[in-house]
Amino acid sequence: MDYVFVARGKKGDGFNNEPSASHFLAVPQTTNEMLYAHRISKSEWTRDVLAASRGGTPNPHTEGDILFYVHGYNTSPARVLERHRKLKKGLAFHGFNGVVVSFDWPSASSALNYLEDRVDAKLSAFRLVKDGISTFAALQTPDCRIDLHVLAHSMGCYVVREAFDDADDRARIAGKSWAVSQVMLVGADVSVDSLNAGNPKSSSLYRHCVRLTNYYNPFDDVLSISAVKRIGVAPRVGRHGLDHPRHDKSVNVYCGKHYEQTVMHKDLRSGHVWYFDDPTFMLDVFHTISGRIDRASIPTREATDKGNLALRIPV
Repeated sequence: MDYVFVARGKKGDGFNNEPSASHFLAVPQTTNEMLYAHRISKSEWTRDVLAASRGGTPNPHTEGDILFYVHGYNTSPARVLERHRKLKKGLAFHGFNGVVVSFDWPSASSALNYLEDRVDAKLSAFRLVKDGISTFAALQTPDCRIDLHVLAHSMGCYVVREAFDDADDRARIAGKSWAVSQVMLVGADVSVDSLNAGNPKSSSLYRHCVRLTNYYNPFDDVLSISAVKRIGVAPRVGRHGLDHPRHDKSVNVYCGKHYEQTVMHKDLRSGHVWYFDDPTFMLDVFHTISGRIDRASIPTREATDKGNLALRIPV
């Protein structure tokens, strides 16, 4: 089964692009669509996700891992499921035995809806808090050995940042001691300064994670400021990388050279979405989730003369 919780309204047998209360789905491997008929109760869904998380990564200090995937804008439910499965398959190839769970918020299937999607993204952050972060935060006890991680792509990074900030404003959640282990931002559609140390927009995000890894690519065509929809928009961290002052918990992973030499001239995959098909990236995510190797010693990375790390080019 593939586990997804959907914050879209019902449309026929499927879902539309309008915000709604969450639906919890267990999608059979035999279908490529997320249907309303795949709904199960929240309690059953939570129980099944926890059971599927057992095993996780080969880390003796944990019993399992849950990876939440939060997609970006211009992503249909079918595309969400497709990328969910690519993440699941790519990580399993490297030994991940935990569970991948996707949060499907109402982004439209057209780039023309960029600004409306950004409004829906902020509204959807509440659902990510209420039905995702809050649910699993409540299960965190001193003897809980299940690690929770978040991988967000594009505008999904904005959803995650807003969700963590919103969680700190809700007494029921803020009053509990909770955290996720690894937060991974991929092609992040948030401004560079918003992730600087001391910026209030990301203070909650850093407070409630062990490590934040930012994967960025200067060849990211979607995040280009030359795009008409981006005139006047501050530089995005998924294209430019983290700036200074950098937070102690942050890791900046430059992917430009890897993309240019292994992807860009071999096929037509966009500089914004190539990550989902790249085995080196998947292995890097696996090591990041596992937490067994120091961030600077992960074998898929190498130091640069810019003071950050770069995704290695396969030999």
